[in-house]
Amino acid sequence: AATPDPFLFCVYHKDNYPAGDDKMQAPKVGNGADFDPNAAYRMYHGSRIPGFPQHPHRGFETLTCTMEGLVDHTDSLGNAGRYGQGDLQWMTAGQGIVHAEMFPLVHMDR
Repeated sequence: AATPDPFLFCVYHKDNYPAGDDKMQAPKVGNGADFDPNAAYRMYHGSRIPGFPQHPHRGFETLTCTMEGLVDHTDSLGNAGRYGQGDLQWMTAGQGIVHAEMFPLVHMDR
């Protein structure tokens, strides 16, 4: 049997997050619908930390390059890691596993 053609989906995010407060939280709560590319600051789905809380994927690979800032990645199997400043992450999305990508605000002055 022939191997099906691979599916390639490319996404580029350039988000300018605000400085964190004294608890390193964002100044507003995300609403899950703030994807306006012209907005200076987009929260996505995070409550007080920007990012994408636990959600499922399956059946594809992701390759993430974080050019600036940091990403905290966790999954429902207990795996976790922080990467950023040019790091790459390759993830295989497995059925029944949920994961999260959160963008910690680690500076109060920028």
